[in-house]
Amino acid sequence: MVIQLDSEPDEQDVQILADFPEDEELIITRVERLKKSNYRYLIHFGVYNVTVHEDVMIKYRMISGSSFVKADLEEIVAADERQRAYVEGLKYLERKPRTAQEMARRLREKEIGETVIAEVLLRLQEERLLDDPLYAKQWAEQRITNQRKGKMWIRQELREKGIDKSLISEALDQITPEQEMESALQTGRKKWNLLRGDINEKRRKTGAFLMRRGFSGEMVRQVIQILRAEEDSAGEEEEIFDLD
Repeated sequence: MVIQLDSEPDEQDVQILADFPEDEELIITRVERLKKSNYRYLIHFGVYNVTVHEDVMIKYRMISGSSFVKADLEEIVAADERQRAYVEGLKYLERKPRTAQEMARRLREKEIGETVIAEVLLRLQEERLLDDPLYAKQWAEQRITNQRKGKMWIRQELREKGIDKSLISEALDQITPEQEMESALQTGRKKWNLLRGDINEKRRKTGAFLMRRGFSGEMVRQVIQILRAEEDSAGEEEEIFDLD
């Protein structure tokens, strides 16, 4: 899955360190844990300061008395941005799986730069926490078996979630015609039995209902034929019982 990223360059690192002197050794004078932000620390360099995640602070040994230059801090701020984005990504995955495009959109909402988003997406994909092929396959199966939706409906949903067309086709190819027909027939039968009126009215309303749920015209035609045959058969049985 290839995510189209914005073309504008990242400026966040530059903005954070804009007031820091270029050619001057910066010594940490105090390290302060932020009360309202878990695992983040405010690192003081005299009148200058920067916030970093605990993991980044430990990795770069940011303790009182340690010295850095601005170039070092630029690397640290970039590492902190990647860590922040990764943590945000994990939080977003807590409730349910996401597509790569959904994840990219979420990270943009958190004002994370495009370069960092690309790196985090790659990391999450390598860790199999983002898996668009598996997502598409499981989504298609769930919609067919549980939600009773047709392939056209599922295709549109996956497109909106940013799944690549080839992956959508692969996922839908794994759904057999028999599976989709069973889903359409169960859905159509339930609708048909709820309707009152003559046969033509039931046929029209049931057909329109199935089309809205994403089943093809040919499949809808087959389902209507089966339902009409079932109703005719039921009517014949009633006549036989009445004669008795």
